[in-house]
Amino acid sequence: MEELADAAGIPVRTLRFYRERKLIGPPRREGRIAWYNDHHLARLRTIAALLERGHTLTGIADLASTFDSGRDMGDLLALGTPPEPTEETPVRLTPENLADYFEGEVTPENLASAMSLGYLTVDGDEIVHISRRLLDASAALVREGVPLSEVMAAGLQVREHADVLARIFISLVTTHHADPQRLRPLAKSVVEAELSMALDRHLPPTGPATAERPRP
Repeated sequence: MEELADAAGIPVRTLRFYRERKLIGPPRREGRIAWYNDHHLARLRTIAALLERGHTLTGIADLASTFDSGRDMGDLLALGTPPEPTEETPVRLTPENLADYFEGEVTPENLASAMSLGYLTVDGDEIVHISRRLLDASAALVREGVPLSEVMAAGLQVREHADVLARIFISLVTTHHADPQRLRPLAKSVVEAELSMALDRHLPPTGPATAERPRP
């Protein structure tokens, strides 16, 4: 315990307090010797980083519980290893990196929702986001003032519609024996064009407003 506290740069009494609050897991014991490993040290450094960012110990305990339960649940549901989309790039993050992406929005409830949607999984001391593009777009929406919970709710709606669109194009290919290798780029072109035109129809005009002349 003394060696771990020294490596983490904290007093032993602080480490004992973290153990009592279950912020770190128990050591591996061999007789009277308690062995701590890199996982414990990484968790202590994460706690220190989150405290510097204004998180409370109670909040950090809730987050730690969510990460740990999310990992266990992911194993039970076969979600322990994130799927590998053919065109999406997964992103590995530390908990403090994730806190920086979504400042003030990383709550146990939001983490649980993200894990349920499959956006996030936990791999050891790291968090894996399934898609760089989704991560960047979500962070940009939060910076625009949209709550993260609403971003994820919208993401679920988009996913449901995307599933419908995918089935439409797959049905076309299978019915007409078209080349399935051509499906992805063609389907993306159609969806992107239709979405662009739909936004044109529904977004307010961006040009300057013109005042109407008074009638005589």
